[in-house]
Formats: sequence, structure tokens, C-alpha cells
Amino acid sequence: MTAVTDQDHTEHADQPGDGDKAGSAGGSAGSPSAQHPQAAQNGSHARVQDARTDSTGAWDDGLIARRVNETTDGSQFAAVDSRSAAPPAMRPLVYDGVLRSRLEALRELVGLSRTRLDSRTLSEAGRVLDEASARRRLSGQHTVVAIAGATGSGKSQLFNALAGVAISETGVRRPTTAAPIACSWSDGAASLIERLGIPPRLRRRPLPTGDAESRLQGLVLIDLPDHDSAAVQHREHVDRILALVDAVIWVVDPEKYADAVLHERYLRPMAAHAEVMFVVLNQIDRLPGEAADQVLDDLRRLLDEDGIALGEYGEPGTTVLPVSALTGDGIADLREALGQFVGERGAPARRVSADVDIAAARLWPVYATRRRTGLSEQAREEFADRLADAVGATAAGEAAERAWLRNANRACGTPWLRLWRWYQDHSEPTTGRLPSRTQADEEATARQRVEQAVRTVADRASAGLPAPWAQAVREAAVRGSQGLPEALDELTVRAGVPTGRPPRPGWWPVAVLSQASMTILQFLGGLWLLGQIFQIMSPNLGVPVLLMVIGIVGGPLVEWSCRMAARGPARRYGLEAERRLRKAAAGCGRARVLDPVAAELLRYLEVREQYGRVVGAGR
Repeated sequence: MTAVTDQDHTEHADQPGDGDKAGSAGGSAGSPSAQHPQAAQNGSHARVQDARTDSTGAWDDGLIARRVNETTDGSQFAAVDSRSAAPPAMRPLVYDGVLRSRLEALRELVGLSRTRLDSRTLSEAGRVLDEASARRRLSGQHTVVAIAGATGSGKSQLFNALAGVAISETGVRRPTTAAPIACSWSDGAASLIERLGIPPRLRRRPLPTGDAESRLQGLVLIDLPDHDSAAVQHREHVDRILALVDAVIWVVDPEKYADAVLHERYLRPMAAHAEVMFVVLNQIDRLPGEAADQVLDDLRRLLDEDGIALGEYGEPGTTVLPVSALTGDGIADLREALGQFVGERGAPARRVSADVDIAAARLWPVYATRRRTGLSEQAREEFADRLADAVGATAAGEAAERAWLRNANRACGTPWLRLWRWYQDHSEPTTGRLPSRTQADEEATARQRVEQAVRTVADRASAGLPAPWAQAVREAAVRGSQGLPEALDELTVRAGVPTGRPPRPGWWPVAVLSQASMTILQFLGGLWLLGQIFQIMSPNLGVPVLLMVIGIVGGPLVEWSCRMAARGPARRYGLEAERRLRKAAAGCGRARVLDPVAAELLRYLEVREQYGRVVGAGR
């Protein structure tokens, strides 16, 4: 065992809280200091004073981790810093299959969400992944446990009692612990301590006590500054290291165990870490009679209200113990619980798993939904119908049907009727007619219908989605709708009413020939009568009159028959034109709006599946 040099004391001279302090009263349960705490404390004062007045001139100012010279009896002080021993081969931490699966799912989830969620939302998940990866590369044979507590709770005393030697500064001046101090029970923990940012001069080794210490092999104990310290730097040390350690021992005292800052800022947010937390009620020697049990019961009630599971009946949860670092009561029980906890080598993985739980809980609002999401077939059909109405598919079909009928009338109608209709069309006065809608009005109305259709389908697709994904769906729909009216106009021109003459059925030549025959009969009958009038032909009224009657009656009859026969083909022709335009409009709307929206919904389903793996894989 090597003594502390003058240089070591010089390195500590500027630490906050330096000055003459009382030595630690703590010790292991089996050591002489634990059996006679007051005598051990007095002896510690005497040894410190002797070291200060040593003839060598080395001055011990009561700083953190006091040690004596080689000439001084140092049997009660800490061993030399672990830098002097060569670390054994380190075995990195290995996560089990469930935790690996959850971490992979969380990594995939973050990757899929980077373009949809802001960096602040994903920052906690990213931190958990980074810390889990960093911890996995470090020793799996060590468990880093931090001792945290409020001012005056006696955590430094407890730290010294567990180490069996006065390592951390104790006293009445606050804050006493100005910087985190590490104590390792075995070699190979240097990388873990470096990760916490603790310099080598603040790393210690406990006093060897034989079998009692063998149970704590692999323990790395960290004494933190007060979490309620007035110094901002101290609180920053606490928050930073608490996010990195494998487990935490919260030290409370009978006066501040119900402190709102402790419960609201630390215990309640860390409720998921119940399996890697100890809550130690220190200074029970100050509680008379059954007061200690009453305070313990109230402490357990507060922890239960914080949502922290208590492992009182063998189930996983937080261990609550009463101790007195001053008298040594309960220290043996805490050592035994710590030894079992460290020996399981499961704290690092449980800590990471709890961090994943917390990250998943914070991501719940941006991934989870209790409603069925997506676009139903009905919503798709209604969107296609709205676009078809916007391009006038129904009107185009009706126009195609009328064009087919007009063509039939031209081919099968009587010439006299066609002449009469032409005369009516050209002789009808224009006054009194309602003004027709202009092309600009029709375009404006069509654009409004398209915009309304896009808004409706976007609202239905985003209904029930978390806010970021609903916004992404709406933005995809809006992007796709840009230029959609113009594209639909082009489709209307290409796929609307066909140009040229509509196709004719096979019976049209017979109808045309019949109508021509009726017209010829009328002409023959008329010419025959004129010949008789001008005495060119012999008188015979029966035959020419019969021919004219057959032609006059047969022409309209043939026209009516053709019109009746043309209704079916004309209707089919109009429906085909309407169907073609509807299909073209639906295809354009699907390519520009529905497909981008479906892609966003598919991405959401993918991240929802990954989120389910993150949340449920370990349950």
C-alpha cells in the first residue's frame, strides 16, 4: 500500500470544499471501526493530525481521499490508485437476443423517421442508441453504481462505509463532495470510469477485507455531488453521470426523504429504472423506537406514488433498506444486496432496457394511434368520382350518346325532317336565351372541385394518425395536387368525346337503303301524278297515290324504328366514353395523389411495426 505524495495533495488544493474536515465515521460491518464508530472517528482525527505535523513536511489538508506516508500506519486507508495495476483482459458486455432485437428496431425506427420527425423528438432515442452502443463495447464484468443524494443525507459517509475506508470527504460544510469520486473493487474498469469523465486522481480502491469484499468484485462505486447543490456545476455532474451509470443508490435521510425535488426531478422520471435502483434511508440512528419503521413505510408509499415498483416479495423492483452509515447498522445488509446485484451481471442490460422503455414512452404520441388508419376502397372510389365530376365524365358520356343518335338521324332520318330541323335551328331568335357559362367559369369550377376532392381524401387518409404523420400525408396530397387540374384538362381532350363519326351497327345499311327506298317511292308517286296532270301518262290515281302514301308513311316509320334500335348502341357508346374518361381521371389522380399518400401511409405502417417491436419485444 503506497502513501499519497505531496503532489497528490497539491492536485486537490483547488477543489471546492477544501479545508480541514472531519474524517469519515463509516466502515465495514465487520471492521473495528464499525464496532466502535466513535473511537474509529477519533483515531482518524489523530492520524490526520499526525500526518500534518510529520517531520517530512508533507501537509494533509483534509482533502478528498486522505492517505498517509509510508512511514505512517495506513491500515485503515485506501489502497493506491488502480493505475498501478495492469488491467486484466476485458470482456465486453453482451446483450441478450430480446434486447438486441429492441435496439435494432429502435435504430430502424429512428432511421425511418428522420425525414418525418424533428431532431428534438428523436434526440432521446438517439442518445439511448449511442449510450447502449458505447456501453456494449465496455466491460461486461463490472457494474457501475452511483451513490446520489441531497445535501446532508450522508451519502459520502455511506460511500466510505461501503469502501471500508475514508475515501470521500465528509463534514458539516456544504457542498462537501465537489467532484465525482470512483472506487473500483477490481481491475479493468478504467474505460468505464473514463466514460464518466472522472480523472485518474479521483479514482480509488477500497480497503481489502477478505471474503466480505469478494462478493463485490466487479463493483465500481461513484460518489456524486449533492443533487440539490447550490453550485450549478455539481448538479450538472449529477445529471450527466446518472445518465451513464448502470445503477443508482439513492440516499435519503429522515428529514428530506419526501423532498419534492428528489421525487419530481429524479425518482418519478426514473420509475422505469426500478430494477436498477436502491433507496437507502440513512441516519436511522436518529429515529427513536418505531419511528424508523414509520418513516420507511411512508417512504415506500411515496415511491409507490412515483410509479416505482418495489421488490418487497421477490419480484423485480427497487430495494429499500434502512441503514446508518455512522453506526454501521444495515451496512452488512446493503453489502449483501449489492453483492448479489453485482454478481448477477445483469444491471447494464436492465439499465439499457429501461432506457429503451422510457424512449419508447416518449415516442408514443408520434407513433401510436388507437384508430384504424389508411384509405378505404370507398374513399378511393369517392375520390375517383369527384375527379370524374370535375372533368365532366357524365356530361361527356351524354354528349357521346347524343352524337351517336345524331349520326343515326342523319343516316336514317327523312330528308324533309332533317331540312325542317335545320330551318328551326337557324331561324330561332337568340333573344330570351339564358347566357351560357363561359369557359373561364367552367375551368374555375372544375379546379375547385379538384381541390375539394384532394382535401377530402387527404383528411380521410390522415384521420387518426399522429400529428407528424398526418401532416406528412396532407403535404403529400397537396404536392401531388399541384398541376392536377391541368393534367385532367389534357386527359379530357385526349380521352373525352371521340372525334369523327361514331361507329355504326351492321343494320345501318339496311336502314339507309329502306329510307332511300321510301324517298324514291315518294318521288315516283309524285312524278306519276304530275305526268297524269300534264297528260303525259294515262290517268290512274290509285298506283301513284299508293306509292306516295307508302313513301310518306314509311319514311318516318323507318326513322322511328332506327331511333328505337339506336338507343341501346348509343347508350353503350356514351357509357364507354364516360368510363374511359373516368378511368383516365382516376389514373391521373392515383398517380399524382393516391400513390404518394399511400407511400406515406406505408411508411407509417413500417415505423408502427418497428415501434411495436421496440415496445413489445421485451414484454
